Amino acid sequence: MILKHTVRTALIGLKTNKSRSALTILGIVIGVTAIIVIVSLGEGAQSLILGQIQGLGSRVIGVVPGRIPKSPTDIVATLSASLTTRDLAALERKENVPHAEYIIPVVFGSETISYEGRTYRPTIFGGNEMMADVYDSYPERGRNVTADEVHNSAAVVILGYNVADKLAPNSDLLNQRVKIKGKNFLVIGIRAKMGSVTLINFDEMAMMPYTTAQQYVFGIRYYNRFIVRADKDENVISTVHDIQATLRQLHGITDPDKDDFSIQTQADALKTVGIVLTALTLFLAMVAAISLVVGGIGIMNIMLVSVTERTREIGLRKAIGATNRDILMQFLLEAVILTGVGGVIGILLGAGLSFAISLVIRNVFGLDWNFTFPLQAALLGIGVSSIIGLIFGLYPARTAAKKSPIEALRYE
Repeated sequence: MILKHTVRTALIGLKTNKSRSALTILGIVIGVTAIIVIVSLGEGAQSLILGQIQGLGSRVIGVVPGRIPKSPTDIVATLSASLTTRDLAALERKENVPHAEYIIPVVFGSETISYEGRTYRPTIFGGNEMMADVYDSYPERGRNVTADEVHNSAAVVILGYNVADKLAPNSDLLNQRVKIKGKNFLVIGIRAKMGSVTLINFDEMAMMPYTTAQQYVFGIRYYNRFIVRADKDENVISTVHDIQATLRQLHGITDPDKDDFSIQTQADALKTVGIVLTALTLFLAMVAAISLVVGGIGIMNIMLVSVTERTREIGLRKAIGATNRDILMQFLLEAVILTGVGGVIGILLGAGLSFAISLVIRNVFGLDWNFTFPLQAALLGIGVSSIIGLIFGLYPARTAAKKSPIEALRYE
């Protein structure tokens, strides 16, 4: 038999048992669909997070208390370390960090805000007058905090869209007073609905001077982080070195491995997040790929049953001149066609589900989520499913090819 005839015979064999063929490829369809969805959502998440990190700009440097944990003792050091007012004063001196355009000391936490009997618990974010610039989050109505308000620990607050809406759904809170920990705060600004920016949900945030947050809300003297912006892109690395030298001198550190602080540039953050998300996506895809193996075993079992049921057909084909190779190719092609079709259906279904999920994330959660079709994962899904069909279809095909034509014709 020529190859064209072998393919036609394999297709006829599959069409004869459509229901069984459909059930046989179910495992392959589920496996490929899962891989496409996981990889697509993984790429979408990576694009969203990396885009938000890039939104801060390449000149932004983060200084965080505690070193990157490498052992249980490091974790304790990370939790107990802090950045102090002395550190801030040293970093603000131009002779120490000459290329720092500005420094934002940051404190944050959660606290309840009340207004006329209504309460809401947003994130309290304390910064200075530059925080709206670095996050590009200026109030839609009202104004930003001023340097004088930061210096004088003024009881003023800028509310996120959701915070204002929850506290006063039917009235305007601008220039009204809300209460936080028993103290009245003047609402000087309200932001438009903007969702998450650089991984921070500003709709669920109340922003105020860091001095105010320290004194009246959290009762602390330390900072959760410093945000430093270099004056030029080419000065980022030198600024990092200046920050390290200044803090090490203040903290009496001579061994860099003993740093009680961590510094991360946007390039570092992009690299770290990219590696983590890629590794996680690959791990989940590998887990989903297990279902392809399960589907391959199912195909082998069904093909063995098919060989037994079609014993007389095999004997008849051999009696009229079909060789062992012809029979082997016929049943092997049936397995490969089944898995190939399953792979195509899985890709189409996975792409459709990924697109639907992307729409839900964008429209319901308000995230700037873009649908991504993972072409490499699709090609891999087709290739792997076909290889699985080849591998798991080989044993049933060999079983069919080895049958004696005389015994096969006698089979009842």
